[in-house]
Amino acid sequence: MSFFINNTNPNRPGPICGNVLNGLNEKILIEVTRVFDACIQNETIQGVTLTTTGYTPANPTLPLTYISTETDTTTGPTVSNVVITRLDNRPNFANVTGQVTFPLIVTYRDANGVLGTATSTYTTDFASVLCVPQPALSPVNITATGQLTSTIGTYTAENTFTITACVQIIIKVTAQVDILVPSYGYPCIPECQSIPTVCPGIGDISLYPTTVTQNTTLNNTTTLR
Repeated sequence: MSFFINNTNPNRPGPICGNVLNGLNEKILIEVTRVFDACIQNETIQGVTLTTTGYTPANPTLPLTYISTETDTTTGPTVSNVVITRLDNRPNFANVTGQVTFPLIVTYRDANGVLGTATSTYTTDFASVLCVPQPALSPVNITATGQLTSTIGTYTAENTFTITACVQIIIKVTAQVDILVPSYGYPCIPECQSIPTVCPGIGDISLYPTTVTQNTTLNNTTTLR
């Protein structure tokens, strides 16, 4: 059993059937990354020059035959040189500019037919008009993720490839905030089908932290110790 396999418990994630207010029992304060605005920038860039290092296997036999380039997802893109210029006639909007640097993996085949990879980076600009909230104690951040891919390119010199790159950048305006949301409480997590037994002692421990509900109200004569 799981959340979605042979589980009829109403306290589980999934589509809501009937009145959405049934089961609401508390308001929860959660810390989240709120996204105030976002957009996608797509472009095809010709004549991108990549300087490569970190050959695997080392010392390939030249010349190399280009195969492809993709973003190294183990590290991901980084953002730099962000500038927010507010629009005088639209106070909640701004021109947002900056740069995204993609870590890349270049795949090639050497003169002996051995398949190999090398590393590189590429930096490109982004620019957009976005909704940017007014200054507050919680700082606003401009983040960007995306990918660079290519299957068109040539080996033009030692440690150099020239490619045509497809670039997609997702720009977001975010802030770390506290939000009060309605809640149905904690979910009921069912037993896994592949584990029929319960470990001794674990069944006595609450799955989620709880607080003691007190019906008393503090007044001006109450002394806290």
